[in-house]
Amino acid sequence: MSAKRIFVTGIVQGVGFRPFVYGLAVRHGLNGWVCNTSAGVEIVIQGDPAGVAAFVESLPAELPPLARIDSLTVRDESDGVFERFEIRASESIAGAFQPISADTAICPDCERELFDPHDRRYLYPFINCTNCGPRFTIIKDIPYDRPATTMAEFALCEACRSEYENPLDRRFHAQPVACADCGPGVWLMQKDSLSMDVNRGAILSARRLLRLGGILAMKGLGGFHLACDAFNTAAVEELRHRKGRIGKPFALMAADLITIERFCFVNETEQALLMGREKPIVLLSQRSGNSLTESVAPGVDTLGMMLPYTPLHHLLLDQSDPVLSPEPVPSLLVMTSGNFSEEPIATDNQDALERLAPLADAFLLHNRPIHIRCDDSVVRVDHLDASIIHLRRSRGYSPYPVKLPFETKPTLAVGGELKNTFCLTRDRYAFLSHHIGDMENAEVYQSFEQGVEHLSRLFRIQPEVIAYDLHPNYFTTAYAERSTLTARKVGIQHHHAHIAACMADNGLENRKVIGLSFDGTGYGTDGAIWGGEVLLADYSGFERMAHLEYLPLPGGDAAIRKPWRIAAGYAFALDLDINDLPFYREVDPQELTIVRQQVEKGLYAPLTSSMGRLFDAVAALAGVRNEVTYEAQAAIELEALSRAERSTSTPYPFVIEDTENGLIIRLKVLLAAVAQDVRGGISAGRIGMRFHNTVTEMALQVCRDAMAKTGIREVALSGGVWQNQLLLNMVRDGLKKDGFTVYFHQQTPTNDGGLSLGQAVIANYQS
Repeated sequence: MSAKRIFVTGIVQGVGFRPFVYGLAVRHGLNGWVCNTSAGVEIVIQGDPAGVAAFVESLPAELPPLARIDSLTVRDESDGVFERFEIRASESIAGAFQPISADTAICPDCERELFDPHDRRYLYPFINCTNCGPRFTIIKDIPYDRPATTMAEFALCEACRSEYENPLDRRFHAQPVACADCGPGVWLMQKDSLSMDVNRGAILSARRLLRLGGILAMKGLGGFHLACDAFNTAAVEELRHRKGRIGKPFALMAADLITIERFCFVNETEQALLMGREKPIVLLSQRSGNSLTESVAPGVDTLGMMLPYTPLHHLLLDQSDPVLSPEPVPSLLVMTSGNFSEEPIATDNQDALERLAPLADAFLLHNRPIHIRCDDSVVRVDHLDASIIHLRRSRGYSPYPVKLPFETKPTLAVGGELKNTFCLTRDRYAFLSHHIGDMENAEVYQSFEQGVEHLSRLFRIQPEVIAYDLHPNYFTTAYAERSTLTARKVGIQHHHAHIAACMADNGLENRKVIGLSFDGTGYGTDGAIWGGEVLLADYSGFERMAHLEYLPLPGGDAAIRKPWRIAAGYAFALDLDINDLPFYREVDPQELTIVRQQVEKGLYAPLTSSMGRLFDAVAALAGVRNEVTYEAQAAIELEALSRAERSTSTPYPFVIEDTENGLIIRLKVLLAAVAQDVRGGISAGRIGMRFHNTVTEMALQVCRDAMAKTGIREVALSGGVWQNQLLLNMVRDGLKKDGFTVYFHQQTPTNDGGLSLGQAVIANYQS
């Protein structure tokens, strides 16, 4: 006889790991037990030595689809003799923690049962098993058992309990398991009617409403969506009007992959993402001349597409089921977050009925509570190496941890003001939160505070260090400063945090890299607004080696919403003549006078070295747009126009000046050349392509200079500007040709959604 005690950590609860262990033990004729604890999964295995050895070898090799092992320890065991193998009740261990699974899309087995008329869960909108369904959004505490989830109020019927308690069943201890007899239900409430449809009737009525051009608010996995027919221009424009979302592209949910391929190019990696268990929104290149209404995604050459990821989505979009088909529905729906612009996504039924009443014609509700809100994730496939670029990391990915290359203290990093996430670290785990959003109102603040409290409790983290941004007016900075926790508080420079986040994302040990930190706004150590920074950085500190020259931002934040202000302000400061340019003639002369006075007197015109603002200035000069309705709109549209150009063009001239404070990239000759091209009738796309080449050459030149001075050949790219795929590809390609090793984000967003990871790792080296 041989006996072993095995301890496993990782994503090993709520993912079918215990029944997998049970089946493995039975297969090898072994006895013993398996038990969930707050720290992981403990196993005692006993039997023939060959069987025990085969069990240990099979354990990491044959994992269930959602399981991930981080550590597996095996030691000899001598206590007790067991007559069978059993699954023991979960044990809570004070202070212990473990990673938990993200929410996952409905699996193929459940989808097949959902549309099988002979299955008892036929058309049941909450079908799930151990391989799919809600996790993160319903869990209240660990160990992950039904009483610690929002499913606790739903008592299992006899049939469901039989599955739940059978170790060989696919639904063994699937905590959200239910059926129409014992689980949650759905109902539809229409604003202009006192009647209420329930269950299948509700779904049929919702399909009819969408077909007729109505706007539906539906409760999903991590919050509410607003849905309408993507082919109906009037419905899409009405949704824009009600939501206050003037120009920002909408996400789309398609009935199937064939529908997506009608409108977009889809490569093998993109297809795998669309059909995988996370099912994020995937940014895809549009096919030209498609029949989709322009109002879905104005001014861009991509579409954000996703496939149904919950049973309820499938029921809304199915095109062939005999019960559903009498109410046909469009094969492509706008599926956007259920909120007014800048508010957090609604999660509670009553809150949604009140807050979303002006937005929706009807509400498709259910009674499974959402414990923590979680927006859809947004990703793009890097066509250079087929890696995944995270633009928003949330549902399907959060709260999977980033494994760090070093031990950390219990740390809370509170992130930035825009695209906020926070980060909690413990041991070698960095738990990056779900997407919180822009800190612009009290509801988002509350969502942030709720998230911090919830994840701190789940992962048993009592922070000894709190890291925050240096900007004195950020809500997150104020939150950290007023915290009553007995923790060391560490202010972290914004662009240093970006580079550190990229390093940690790539698992780098502490060593110096050349960091190109390009974004829109970040508070500098000198009080100016940084954003076009070349840093020599490691986790413990940084040196500012080069940056764009300081230029005024007339009106501060007002200039971000009106790029013409940036273009005019830069031109006034550099003494450039732009009076004859088309964009200039479209502006109210009185406003131009105010901007000139702000620049000349230095009033309400903070200085900035921002690369994001330089993109805005060039976009305005080229006539792309004078005002924006969402962040980075001018730069995004300039990129789309540039990508369509695809011409070989020489960079604009620029000057790098060597000063006692490092290299300064001067912009006067660049902007003068842009203005001259505009006068010459050169298209915005051609100007944009030349400008992208110019920024590429800037990046290459400063990296060559830094390498010559330091010998360092490793470059980290981070900051929101690197969401520009055209620029990213050009710079990486050029750097690699020059012999540099280039690091870019693999697991986390390059924008401020990844900032808190960098704050956390820096704070552990500075505290």
